[in-house]
Amino acid sequence: MTSHPVVVAVVVTYNRRELLQTTLEGIASGTRVPDAVVIVDNASTDGTAEFLQQYQGTVTTDVVTLNTNVGGAGGFVVGMERAVLDHRADHVWIMDDDTEPQPDALREALDVSESYRQAAGKAPAFIASRVVWTDGRDHPMNRMRPRMGASENERSAAARLGATQIRTASFVSVLIRAEEIQQHGLPIADYFIWNDDLEYTARISRRGTALTTNASVANHHTKVFGDAGADPGPRFYYEVRNKLWVYTRSNALAPWEKVLFTGASLRNWTRTIAASPNRKVLLAGFFKGLRHSLKAPRSNDQVLQGIYALRNVQEPVR
Repeated sequence: MTSHPVVVAVVVTYNRRELLQTTLEGIASGTRVPDAVVIVDNASTDGTAEFLQQYQGTVTTDVVTLNTNVGGAGGFVVGMERAVLDHRADHVWIMDDDTEPQPDALREALDVSESYRQAAGKAPAFIASRVVWTDGRDHPMNRMRPRMGASENERSAAARLGATQIRTASFVSVLIRAEEIQQHGLPIADYFIWNDDLEYTARISRRGTALTTNASVANHHTKVFGDAGADPGPRFYYEVRNKLWVYTRSNALAPWEKVLFTGASLRNWTRTIAASPNRKVLLAGFFKGLRHSLKAPRSNDQVLQGIYALRNVQEPVR
């Protein structure tokens, strides 16, 4: 890795043109901007494709327009692979299209990553930003808990840098070392939405170090301030199926972690269903997710076969 590591941002978007514009403005206004931005458009129908065709930013953009919506999971597979293979990234900075990185988000994440490497002799697998809602409160949907089982030395080493050891993070401003992607592979596209980030960040941090730092901040522009327990409607299917896939089909979690996570999920699901005015919808999603979790996810090649429609690389405006 060079003294000026190559950083490629990956943004996945679907039918949120105005929010995407905010995301790109946040990236471009940083005190450290990425060397390129890969934007994966999941077959949007709201004018996003036209906006991206005309977009002229101050950072090189690599726009990939898909002919099928393969969800956030599939979009990140496409974008992360392109960042590593085509752009030769040292770090891949990933986020959804409702993320607004604050000016120092990338620079602080890079600084913490390098400082930890110098102090501990090994670089962290990823650095996750502190995620806040539009009013500055910590977003409960993106809450990151300290890693259970971390040694006192490990916790102290992170604390000296203003960081905390964590186990998992959401795909809202996460800086991942390309070497980790090459070693552990890509997210699982068949998750479509939800919990692909749980599985992937847990996979690459199981035997490595992952950190979050309050110095790197991103706003998450969700419609409401709430966590995953908010009534998800028909999408509850993906919550159930995908979490069960994590617990039964992935080696991302240790056996004791699977027991704890499963218990927590069962409690959360029970509360969500009990509090919902649409219990029939959630119960239908629960049983459908339970049934479909019995079959393993398809390979990324199967899910992503034939999805490419257009690629457009634009040089930055000087």
